[in-house]
Amino acid sequence: MDSSVLSVRKLRPYLGAILLQFGYAGIGIIAKSALNKGMSHYTFAVYRNIVAAVAVAPFAFALERKIRPRMTLSIFYKLALLALLEPVIDQNLYYLGLKSTTATFAAAMCNTVPAITFLFACLFRLETVNLRKLHSQAKIVGTIVTLGGAMIMTIVKGSVIELPWTKPNSNSKSIAHPHQSIRGAIMIGAGCICWSLFYILQAITLKSYPAALSLTGLICTLGALQGTVLTLVVERGNAQIWSIGWDTSLLASIYAGLICSGVAYYVSGVIMKDKGPVFVTSFNPLNMVIVAVMSSFILAEQLNVGKIAGATVIVIGLYLVIWGKTHDHSVSTHPQSELIHQSPQNQIPNPHLSKAISGDSVV
Repeated sequence: MDSSVLSVRKLRPYLGAILLQFGYAGIGIIAKSALNKGMSHYTFAVYRNIVAAVAVAPFAFALERKIRPRMTLSIFYKLALLALLEPVIDQNLYYLGLKSTTATFAAAMCNTVPAITFLFACLFRLETVNLRKLHSQAKIVGTIVTLGGAMIMTIVKGSVIELPWTKPNSNSKSIAHPHQSIRGAIMIGAGCICWSLFYILQAITLKSYPAALSLTGLICTLGALQGTVLTLVVERGNAQIWSIGWDTSLLASIYAGLICSGVAYYVSGVIMKDKGPVFVTSFNPLNMVIVAVMSSFILAEQLNVGKIAGATVIVIGLYLVIWGKTHDHSVSTHPQSELIHQSPQNQIPNPHLSKAISGDSVV
């Protein structure tokens, strides 16, 4: 096979993960604008998943008819739990926290997802850790540093960093009470835990239900149904929250449904099959950078020393995790590549290996 084709295939997971972060960055800006104008976060989550289900269903039906596994009770339970974790709990907690904070702060808090995912991946045996290896130590230290950076962003404020486009007549809403910011951070943090669990369960479910498009469509459908029930229970008697006009509310619902649910669930699932859930979430720091730049221009949000310091610590910790993960992958594949490229003169005689290569069984 052509080396250029192999290079493109190797780059696809990285390009896909980067494009995911651009998609997630956009929803932080659009959702904040819609929520500031009074849109209910409950109905926002419902509409988002309805849009995603309607968009994905035709492709899943047409393209995965031959590979779609038979639905079993075990798979259905996993799908229902997946729909509850991310489309219902995570999205509502994230949007509720976003109302009390800023788009940049919410994006920075989401940088804890890779570290939390790494911890859950270790618990569920999806990630290996050897405390005697440097790369494993880097992953552990990076996890602790990342969580420390998130605490810095939550607690430390510091002076405002003045920017020319945010200084005059800023339209960004300042948070009147510190407890609102802490409450928002707690909500987003709890949502990040659910998001991490969603990635772990998605990776597990894909092993028994490898039809990624169908999986995405079913998750969004069940998420819309569960979200509707939640909304009717919490907001009973308030029919006004279901109204939506030709404004940012409609734009946010369509954008979030198509990009952040439909495309994101599918692409992350495809990448996850090869690279695992930790790899998918390790690109979240890019989201923070994109949101910080966009929100300062679009929403006129101001940055302070605490956000910059905490974000810097988060990025350092996360890339310690990424370095450890990458080195872990290279170590696991090194013996095989070394065996393939080893010359006959330097090969160490191994009777069991010789029998395996020749086709004889080794007991």
